[in-house]
Amino acid sequence: MSFGEKILQYKDEMLDDLDKLIRIRSVSSDENAAAAALSFMLDRAMEMGFCKTANIGGIAGHVEYGEGGELAAVLAHVDVVPAGEGWSEEPFQLTEKDGRLYGRGVVDDKGPAMVALYCLKALKDSGIEPKRRLRLILGAAEETGMEDMELYFREYEMPDMAFTPDSEYGICTDEKGILQIEVYSKENDSALIGRLKAGSAVNAVPSNAEALIDCTEPEDSRLRGAADRSPCACDFIRTMDGLRMNTTGRAPHACVPQEGTNAAMHLIGLLSECFGGLSLGSLCSFLDEAIGLENDGTSLGIACSDQRSGALTVNVGIVDADETGARAKIDIRYPVSASADEIYEAVSERASYNGLMTRVINHEAPLSIGENAPVTRLLRAAYREITGEEPKLYSTGGGTYARTLKNNGAAFGPVFEGDTVRIHDVDESVDKENFLRHAQICLEAVYRMAVE
Repeated sequence: MSFGEKILQYKDEMLDDLDKLIRIRSVSSDENAAAAALSFMLDRAMEMGFCKTANIGGIAGHVEYGEGGELAAVLAHVDVVPAGEGWSEEPFQLTEKDGRLYGRGVVDDKGPAMVALYCLKALKDSGIEPKRRLRLILGAAEETGMEDMELYFREYEMPDMAFTPDSEYGICTDEKGILQIEVYSKENDSALIGRLKAGSAVNAVPSNAEALIDCTEPEDSRLRGAADRSPCACDFIRTMDGLRMNTTGRAPHACVPQEGTNAAMHLIGLLSECFGGLSLGSLCSFLDEAIGLENDGTSLGIACSDQRSGALTVNVGIVDADETGARAKIDIRYPVSASADEIYEAVSERASYNGLMTRVINHEAPLSIGENAPVTRLLRAAYREITGEEPKLYSTGGGTYARTLKNNGAAFGPVFEGDTVRIHDVDESVDKENFLRHAQICLEAVYRMAVE
Protein backbone atom coordinates (compact mmCIF):
# COMPACT_ATOMS: atom_id res chain seq x y z
CA MET A 1 0.00 0.00 0.00
CA SER A 2 1.29 3.46 -0.84
CA PHE A 3 1.51 5.98 1.97
CA GLY A 4 -0.91 8.21 0.07
CA GLU A 5 -3.75 5.72 0.54
CA LYS A 6 -3.74 6.44 4.28
CA ILE A 7 -5.71 9.63 3.60
CA LEU A 8 -8.80 7.55 2.83
CA GLN A 9 -9.27 6.68 6.50
CA TYR A 10 -10.05 10.37 7.09
CA LYS A 11 -12.45 10.89 4.18
CA ASP A 12 -15.67 11.29 6.20
CA GLU A 13 -14.11 13.63 8.74
CA MET A 14 -12.36 15.56 5.99
CA LEU A 15 -15.58 16.09 4.02
CA ASP A 16 -17.42 17.16 7.15
CA ASP A 17 -14.78 19.82 7.81
CA LEU A 18 -14.91 20.87 4.16
CA ASP A 19 -18.65 21.43 4.45
CA LYS A 20 -18.06 23.72 7.44
CA LEU A 21 -15.40 25.63 5.51
CA ILE A 22 -17.56 26.07 2.40
CA ARG A 23 -20.39 27.42 4.57
CA ILE A 24 -18.15 30.37 5.43
CA ARG A 25 -18.94 32.77 2.58
CA SER A 26 -15.35 33.86 2.17
CA VAL A 27 -15.67 35.86 -1.04
CA SER A 28 -12.38 37.73 -1.50
CA SER A 29 -14.02 41.15 -1.46
CA ASP A 30 -15.37 40.45 2.04
CA GLU A 31 -12.19 40.65 4.10
CA ASN A 32 -13.91 39.65 7.35
CA ALA A 33 -15.42 36.50 5.85
CA ALA A 34 -12.12 35.54 4.19
CA ALA A 35 -10.35 36.06 7.54
CA ALA A 36 -12.97 33.86 9.21
CA ALA A 37 -12.23 31.03 6.77
CA LEU A 38 -8.52 31.34 7.51
CA SER A 39 -9.19 31.30 11.26
CA PHE A 40 -11.33 28.19 10.86
CA MET A 41 -8.46 26.34 9.21
CA LEU A 42 -5.92 27.42 11.82
CA ASP A 43 -8.27 26.59 14.70
CA ARG A 44 -8.94 23.18 13.21
CA ALA A 45 -5.18 22.60 12.90
CA MET A 46 -4.68 23.41 16.58
CA GLU A 47 -7.48 21.00 17.48
CA MET A 48 -5.53 18.35 15.56
CA GLY A 49 -2.53 19.03 17.78
CA PHE A 50 -0.48 21.35 15.58
CA CYS A 51 0.85 23.98 17.94
CA LYS A 52 2.96 25.90 15.39
CA THR A 53 0.57 28.17 13.56
CA ALA A 54 0.65 31.77 12.40
CA ASN A 55 -1.99 34.29 11.35
CA ILE A 56 -0.90 37.49 9.63
CA GLY A 57 -3.72 39.98 9.91
CA GLY A 58 -6.40 37.57 8.72
CA ILE A 59 -4.97 37.56 5.20
CA ALA A 60 -2.39 34.75 5.36
CA GLY A 61 -1.03 32.18 7.77
CA HIS A 62 0.44 28.72 8.16
CA VAL A 63 0.43 25.41 9.97
CA GLU A 64 3.84 23.84 10.58
CA TYR A 65 4.89 20.29 11.42
CA GLY A 66 8.34 18.88 12.09
CA GLU A 67 11.85 20.19 12.58
CA GLY A 68 14.81 20.86 10.35
CA GLY A 69 16.63 23.55 8.45
CA GLU A 70 14.96 23.07 5.09
CA LEU A 71 11.36 23.97 4.49
CA ALA A 72 8.81 22.28 2.20
CA ALA A 73 5.30 23.57 1.77
CA VAL A 74 1.86 23.22 0.25
CA LEU A 75 0.19 26.52 -0.61
CA ALA A 76 -3.60 26.85 -0.80
CA HIS A 77 -6.20 29.57 -0.48
CA VAL A 78 -9.52 29.77 1.35
CA ASP A 79 -11.03 32.80 -0.40
CA VAL A 80 -13.40 32.29 -3.33
CA VAL A 81 -14.99 34.26 -6.16
CA PRO A 82 -18.68 35.27 -5.84
CA ALA A 83 -21.18 32.46 -6.35
CA GLY A 84 -23.13 34.13 -9.14
CA GLU A 85 -26.68 33.17 -10.09
CA GLY A 86 -28.12 29.98 -11.51
CA TRP A 87 -26.77 27.22 -9.26
CA SER A 88 -28.66 23.94 -9.20
CA GLU A 89 -27.40 23.35 -5.63
CA GLU A 90 -26.78 25.67 -2.70
CA PRO A 91 -23.32 27.17 -3.44
CA PHE A 92 -22.30 27.70 0.18
CA GLN A 93 -22.57 24.18 1.48
CA LEU A 94 -21.06 20.87 0.42
CA THR A 95 -23.61 18.80 -1.48
CA GLU A 96 -23.05 15.29 -2.79
CA LYS A 97 -25.21 14.40 -5.79
CA ASP A 98 -24.81 11.73 -8.45
CA GLY A 99 -21.25 11.01 -7.43
CA ARG A 100 -20.16 14.67 -7.48
CA LEU A 101 -19.34 17.16 -4.72
CA TYR A 102 -20.83 20.64 -5.23
CA GLY A 103 -20.00 23.94 -3.55
CA ARG A 104 -18.18 27.21 -4.16
CA GLY A 105 -14.53 26.44 -3.46
CA VAL A 106 -14.81 22.66 -3.52
CA VAL A 107 -12.15 22.72 -6.26
CA ASP A 108 -10.81 26.30 -6.07
CA ASP A 109 -9.36 26.04 -3.48
CA LYS A 110 -11.07 25.10 -0.24
CA GLY A 111 -11.25 21.40 -1.06
CA PRO A 112 -7.51 21.10 -1.77
CA ALA A 113 -6.71 23.27 1.28
CA MET A 114 -8.63 20.92 3.54
CA VAL A 115 -6.96 17.89 1.93
CA ALA A 116 -3.54 19.43 2.59
CA LEU A 117 -4.37 19.96 6.25
CA TYR A 118 -5.39 16.31 6.57
CA CYS A 119 -2.14 15.30 4.86
CA LEU A 120 -0.25 16.86 7.76
CA LYS A 121 -2.58 15.08 10.19
CA ALA A 122 -1.95 11.74 8.47
CA LEU A 123 1.83 12.22 8.81
CA LYS A 124 1.50 13.20 12.45
CA ASP A 125 -0.86 10.34 13.31
CA SER A 126 1.51 7.89 11.62
CA GLY A 127 4.45 9.10 13.71
CA ILE A 128 6.42 10.32 10.72
CA GLU A 129 9.21 12.66 11.82
CA PRO A 130 10.01 14.81 8.78
CA LYS A 131 13.62 15.44 7.76
CA ARG A 132 12.57 19.01 6.92
CA ARG A 133 9.88 21.31 8.25
CA LEU A 134 6.52 21.02 6.49
CA ARG A 135 4.10 23.92 6.19
CA LEU A 136 0.61 24.37 4.91
CA ILE A 137 0.67 28.03 3.87
CA LEU A 138 -2.81 29.51 3.59
CA GLY A 139 -3.97 32.70 1.91
CA ALA A 140 -7.24 34.61 2.04
CA ALA A 141 -6.77 37.01 -0.88
CA GLU A 142 -5.64 34.87 -3.82
CA GLU A 143 -8.57 35.76 -6.02
CA THR A 144 -7.89 39.49 -5.75
CA GLY A 145 -4.22 39.54 -6.74
CA MET A 146 -2.25 37.39 -4.25
CA GLU A 147 -1.33 40.25 -1.95
CA ASP A 148 -1.70 37.62 0.78
CA MET A 149 1.47 35.83 -0.32
CA GLU A 150 3.27 39.12 -0.87
CA LEU A 151 2.58 39.97 2.76
CA TYR A 152 3.36 36.44 3.96
CA PHE A 153 6.78 36.26 2.36
CA ARG A 154 7.77 39.60 3.83
CA GLU A 155 7.64 37.93 7.25
CA TYR A 156 8.47 34.28 6.57
CA GLU A 157 11.08 32.51 4.49
CA MET A 158 10.58 31.10 1.02
CA PRO A 159 10.19 27.28 0.92
CA ASP A 160 13.02 25.23 -0.56
CA MET A 161 10.39 23.26 -2.44
CA ALA A 162 6.62 23.55 -2.63
CA PHE A 163 3.51 22.92 -4.68
CA THR A 164 0.04 24.39 -4.86
CA PRO A 165 -2.98 22.18 -5.64
CA ASP A 166 -4.80 24.92 -7.54
CA SER A 167 -4.68 23.86 -11.20
CA GLU A 168 -4.78 20.59 -13.13
CA TYR A 169 -2.86 17.35 -13.27
CA GLY A 170 -0.03 16.62 -14.22
CA ILE A 171 2.58 19.29 -13.35
CA CYS A 172 2.39 22.90 -14.44
CA THR A 173 5.92 24.02 -15.23
CA ASP A 174 4.93 27.31 -16.92
CA GLU A 175 2.36 29.93 -15.97
CA LYS A 176 1.57 32.85 -18.23
CA GLY A 177 1.97 36.36 -16.92
CA ILE A 178 -1.16 38.08 -15.67
CA LEU A 179 -1.75 41.74 -16.49
CA GLN A 180 -4.99 43.31 -15.30
CA ILE A 181 -5.78 46.79 -16.57
CA GLU A 182 -8.54 49.26 -15.83
CA VAL A 183 -9.66 51.42 -18.75
CA TYR A 184 -11.76 54.35 -17.62
CA SER A 185 -13.31 57.75 -18.17
CA LYS A 186 -14.47 60.21 -15.54
CA GLU A 187 -17.81 60.52 -17.30
CA ASN A 188 -20.25 58.28 -19.08
CA ASP A 189 -20.60 60.14 -22.36
CA SER A 190 -23.11 57.78 -23.98
CA ALA A 191 -26.51 59.26 -24.77
CA LEU A 192 -27.78 55.72 -25.37
CA ILE A 193 -26.55 53.83 -22.28
CA GLY A 194 -27.67 55.34 -19.01
CA ARG A 195 -26.25 52.50 -16.95
CA LEU A 196 -24.34 49.29 -17.65
CA LYS A 197 -23.27 46.78 -15.02
CA ALA A 198 -21.53 43.50 -15.78
CA GLY A 199 -19.23 41.11 -13.95
CA SER A 200 -18.11 40.78 -10.35
CA ALA A 201 -14.50 39.60 -10.76
CA VAL A 202 -11.91 40.58 -13.34
CA ASN A 203 -10.60 37.01 -13.46
CA ALA A 204 -13.91 35.52 -14.60
CA VAL A 205 -15.93 35.88 -17.79
CA PRO A 206 -19.05 37.87 -16.82
CA SER A 207 -22.14 35.68 -16.98
CA ASN A 208 -24.60 38.54 -16.53
CA ALA A 209 -24.90 42.08 -17.87
CA GLU A 210 -27.59 44.70 -17.40
CA ALA A 211 -28.03 47.98 -19.26
CA LEU A 212 -30.53 50.81 -19.12
CA ILE A 213 -31.07 52.09 -22.66
CA ASP A 214 -32.72 55.26 -23.92
CA CYS A 215 -34.44 54.27 -27.16
CA THR A 216 -37.69 54.62 -29.09
CA GLU A 217 -40.22 51.81 -29.48
CA PRO A 218 -39.13 51.05 -33.10
CA GLU A 219 -35.51 50.90 -31.90
CA ASP A 220 -36.65 48.67 -29.04
CA SER A 221 -38.26 46.30 -31.55
CA ARG A 222 -35.14 46.21 -33.73
CA LEU A 223 -32.94 45.44 -30.71
CA ARG A 224 -35.18 42.58 -29.61
CA GLY A 225 -35.02 41.11 -33.09
CA ALA A 226 -31.22 41.21 -33.10
CA ALA A 227 -31.15 39.65 -29.63
CA ASP A 228 -33.02 36.61 -30.94
CA ARG A 229 -29.85 35.72 -32.88
CA SER A 230 -27.52 36.12 -29.88
CA PRO A 231 -25.95 33.12 -28.11
CA CYS A 232 -26.83 34.89 -24.84
CA ALA A 233 -30.26 34.71 -23.27
CA CYS A 234 -31.69 38.25 -23.47
CA ASP A 235 -34.52 39.75 -21.45
CA PHE A 236 -36.14 43.16 -21.85
CA ILE A 237 -38.31 45.24 -19.54
CA ARG A 238 -39.73 48.60 -20.56
CA THR A 239 -39.58 51.00 -17.58
CA MET A 240 -40.29 54.69 -17.01
CA ASP A 241 -36.54 55.33 -17.14
CA GLY A 242 -35.98 53.46 -20.39
CA LEU A 243 -35.50 49.93 -21.69
CA ARG A 244 -33.77 47.59 -19.26
CA MET A 245 -31.83 44.87 -21.05
CA ASN A 246 -30.31 41.80 -19.40
CA THR A 247 -28.02 39.27 -21.03
CA THR A 248 -26.96 35.93 -19.58
CA GLY A 249 -23.88 34.06 -20.77
CA ARG A 250 -21.47 31.55 -19.26
CA ALA A 251 -18.65 32.37 -16.88
CA PRO A 252 -15.51 30.21 -16.90
CA HIS A 253 -12.18 31.37 -15.51
CA ALA A 254 -10.55 34.29 -17.30
CA CYS A 255 -7.63 32.09 -18.35
CA VAL A 256 -9.94 30.25 -20.76
CA PRO A 257 -12.26 33.02 -22.04
CA GLN A 258 -12.86 31.10 -25.25
CA GLU A 259 -14.80 28.53 -23.23
CA GLY A 260 -17.34 31.09 -22.04
CA THR A 261 -19.96 33.46 -23.37
CA ASN A 262 -19.19 37.02 -22.30
CA ALA A 263 -22.53 38.60 -21.42
CA ALA A 264 -21.07 42.12 -21.34
CA MET A 265 -19.39 41.98 -24.74
CA HIS A 266 -22.41 40.38 -26.41
CA LEU A 267 -24.66 43.09 -24.96
CA ILE A 268 -22.33 45.82 -26.21
CA GLY A 269 -22.11 44.13 -29.60
CA LEU A 270 -25.89 44.05 -29.94
CA LEU A 271 -26.12 47.76 -29.10
CA SER A 272 -23.41 48.53 -31.64
CA GLU A 273 -25.20 46.51 -34.31
CA CYS A 274 -28.51 48.27 -33.76
CA PHE A 275 -27.45 51.83 -32.90
CA GLY A 276 -23.92 52.20 -34.28
CA GLY A 277 -20.62 52.38 -32.44
CA LEU A 278 -20.65 56.14 -31.90
CA SER A 279 -23.80 55.91 -29.78
CA LEU A 280 -22.07 53.66 -27.25
CA GLY A 281 -19.86 56.35 -25.75
CA SER A 282 -16.09 56.33 -25.41
CA LEU A 283 -15.67 53.26 -23.22
CA CYS A 284 -18.10 50.88 -24.88
CA SER A 285 -16.98 52.01 -28.34
CA PHE A 286 -13.43 51.10 -27.36
CA LEU A 287 -14.51 47.72 -26.00
CA ASP A 288 -16.53 46.97 -29.13
CA GLU A 289 -13.92 48.08 -31.65
CA ALA A 290 -10.68 47.05 -29.93
CA ILE A 291 -11.82 43.78 -28.33
CA GLY A 292 -15.33 42.76 -29.35
CA LEU A 293 -15.75 39.00 -29.16
CA GLU A 294 -12.04 38.33 -29.67
CA ASN A 295 -10.09 36.45 -27.02
CA ASP A 296 -6.59 36.81 -28.51
CA GLY A 297 -5.92 40.57 -28.54
CA THR A 298 -5.69 40.91 -32.32
CA SER A 299 -7.55 44.21 -32.61
CA LEU A 300 -5.70 45.57 -29.58
CA GLY A 301 -2.44 44.84 -31.37
CA ILE A 302 -1.14 42.54 -28.64
CA ALA A 303 -1.74 39.05 -30.08
CA CYS A 304 1.31 36.80 -29.51
CA SER A 305 2.23 33.23 -28.67
CA ASP A 306 5.18 31.01 -27.79
CA GLN A 307 5.85 27.28 -27.81
CA ARG A 308 6.27 26.93 -24.03
CA SER A 309 3.10 28.62 -22.83
CA GLY A 310 0.79 29.20 -25.80
CA ALA A 311 -1.20 32.22 -26.90
CA LEU A 312 -2.12 35.45 -25.17
CA THR A 313 -5.75 35.70 -24.00
CA VAL A 314 -7.95 38.71 -23.22
CA ASN A 315 -11.05 38.83 -21.01
CA VAL A 316 -13.24 41.84 -20.26
CA GLY A 317 -14.27 40.87 -16.73
CA ILE A 318 -16.04 43.96 -15.40
CA VAL A 319 -17.88 46.83 -17.09
CA ASP A 320 -19.45 49.61 -15.04
CA ALA A 321 -20.95 52.77 -16.50
CA ASP A 322 -23.31 55.23 -14.81
CA GLU A 323 -23.57 58.89 -13.88
CA THR A 324 -20.25 58.71 -11.99
CA GLY A 325 -18.18 57.58 -14.98
CA ALA A 326 -17.36 54.56 -17.10
CA ARG A 327 -14.78 51.86 -16.41
CA ALA A 328 -13.83 48.37 -17.52
CA LYS A 329 -11.39 45.86 -16.04
CA ILE A 330 -9.52 43.68 -18.50
CA ASP A 331 -7.60 40.48 -17.70
CA ILE A 332 -4.71 39.62 -20.04
CA ARG A 333 -2.76 36.34 -19.77
CA TYR A 334 0.46 36.66 -21.76
CA PRO A 335 3.12 34.11 -22.82
CA VAL A 336 6.24 33.68 -20.69
CA SER A 337 8.40 35.19 -23.45
CA ALA A 338 6.28 38.36 -23.89
CA SER A 339 6.79 41.79 -22.31
CA ALA A 340 4.14 43.13 -19.93
CA ASP A 341 5.39 46.68 -20.47
CA GLU A 342 4.94 46.44 -24.23
CA ILE A 343 1.47 44.96 -23.84
CA TYR A 344 0.39 47.70 -21.45
CA GLU A 345 1.77 50.42 -23.72
CA ALA A 346 -0.18 49.02 -26.68
CA VAL A 347 -3.45 48.87 -24.71
CA SER A 348 -2.91 52.34 -23.27
CA GLU A 349 -2.19 53.83 -26.68
CA ARG A 350 -5.25 52.20 -28.24
CA ALA A 351 -7.49 53.37 -25.38
CA SER A 352 -6.19 56.92 -25.74
CA TYR A 353 -7.71 57.05 -29.25
CA ASN A 354 -11.08 57.01 -27.50
CA GLY A 355 -9.99 59.57 -24.92
CA LEU A 356 -9.72 56.93 -22.21
CA MET A 357 -7.23 56.57 -19.37
CA THR A 358 -5.62 53.35 -18.19
CA ARG A 359 -3.91 51.98 -15.12
CA VAL A 360 -2.44 48.65 -14.06
CA ILE A 361 -4.48 47.17 -11.23
CA ASN A 362 -2.49 43.95 -10.91
CA HIS A 363 0.55 42.35 -12.52
CA GLU A 364 1.96 38.91 -11.82
CA ALA A 365 5.11 37.91 -13.65
CA PRO A 366 5.16 34.55 -15.44
CA LEU A 367 6.60 31.35 -13.98
CA SER A 368 8.87 28.89 -15.75
CA ILE A 369 10.61 25.93 -14.10
CA GLY A 370 12.46 23.04 -15.72
CA GLU A 371 11.37 19.45 -16.08
CA ASN A 372 14.42 18.39 -14.05
CA ALA A 373 13.84 20.70 -11.09
CA PRO A 374 13.84 18.77 -7.76
CA VAL A 375 10.18 19.55 -7.08
CA THR A 376 9.21 18.41 -10.58
CA ARG A 377 10.94 15.06 -10.07
CA LEU A 378 9.31 14.58 -6.65
CA LEU A 379 5.81 15.35 -7.91
CA ARG A 380 6.26 13.03 -10.89
CA ALA A 381 7.17 10.18 -8.56
CA ALA A 382 4.15 10.84 -6.30
CA TYR A 383 1.77 10.89 -9.26
CA ARG A 384 3.20 7.65 -10.67
CA GLU A 385 2.93 5.95 -7.28
CA ILE A 386 -0.82 6.54 -7.01
CA THR A 387 -1.96 6.42 -10.63
CA GLY A 388 0.62 4.16 -12.27
CA GLU A 389 0.91 6.75 -15.05
CA GLU A 390 3.43 9.39 -16.06
CA PRO A 391 2.13 12.94 -15.48
CA LYS A 392 2.15 15.40 -18.34
CA LEU A 393 4.10 18.63 -18.05
CA TYR A 394 2.05 21.59 -19.21
CA SER A 395 1.56 25.35 -19.13
CA THR A 396 -1.47 27.33 -18.01
CA GLY A 397 -2.96 30.77 -18.28
CA GLY A 398 -4.22 30.41 -14.72
CA GLY A 399 -2.45 32.23 -11.94
CA THR A 400 -1.49 30.26 -8.85
CA TYR A 401 0.68 30.76 -5.80
CA ALA A 402 3.44 28.87 -7.62
CA ARG A 403 4.47 32.11 -9.31
CA THR A 404 5.30 33.59 -5.87
CA LEU A 405 7.83 30.83 -5.12
CA LYS A 406 10.84 32.09 -7.10
CA ASN A 407 10.84 28.95 -9.30
CA ASN A 408 10.96 26.64 -6.26
CA GLY A 409 7.46 25.28 -6.79
CA ALA A 410 4.76 24.26 -9.24
CA ALA A 411 1.01 23.91 -9.52
CA PHE A 412 -0.01 20.26 -9.14
CA GLY A 413 -3.65 19.13 -9.33
CA PRO A 414 -6.38 18.79 -8.20
CA VAL A 415 -8.34 18.64 -11.50
CA PHE A 416 -8.16 15.52 -13.66
CA GLU A 417 -8.60 15.61 -17.40
CA GLY A 418 -12.20 15.05 -18.45
CA ASP A 419 -13.74 16.26 -15.18
CA THR A 420 -15.79 19.40 -15.88
CA VAL A 421 -15.33 21.22 -12.57
CA ARG A 422 -16.66 24.68 -13.61
CA ILE A 423 -14.14 26.74 -11.64
CA HIS A 424 -15.39 30.35 -11.24
CA ASP A 425 -18.69 29.30 -12.79
CA VAL A 426 -22.04 28.23 -11.38
CA ASP A 427 -22.25 24.63 -10.13
CA GLU A 428 -18.57 24.31 -9.29
CA SER A 429 -18.17 20.62 -8.56
CA VAL A 430 -15.81 17.66 -8.69
CA ASP A 431 -16.20 13.93 -9.17
CA LYS A 432 -15.95 12.47 -5.66
CA GLU A 433 -13.65 9.64 -6.69
CA ASN A 434 -11.36 12.13 -8.41
CA PHE A 435 -11.36 14.26 -5.26
CA LEU A 436 -10.26 11.28 -3.18
CA ARG A 437 -7.70 10.27 -5.80
CA HIS A 438 -6.26 13.78 -5.58
CA ALA A 439 -6.13 13.43 -1.79
CA GLN A 440 -4.00 10.30 -2.15
CA ILE A 441 -1.62 11.96 -4.61
CA CYS A 442 -1.34 15.01 -2.36
CA LEU A 443 -0.49 12.92 0.69
CA GLU A 444 2.04 10.88 -1.28
CA ALA A 445 3.72 14.13 -2.41
CA VAL A 446 3.75 15.61 1.11
CA TYR A 447 5.12 12.32 2.49
CA ARG A 448 7.95 12.37 -0.04
CA MET A 449 8.74 15.99 0.82
CA ALA A 450 8.95 14.86 4.44
CA VAL A 451 11.24 11.85 4.05
CA GLU A 452 13.28 12.14 0.84
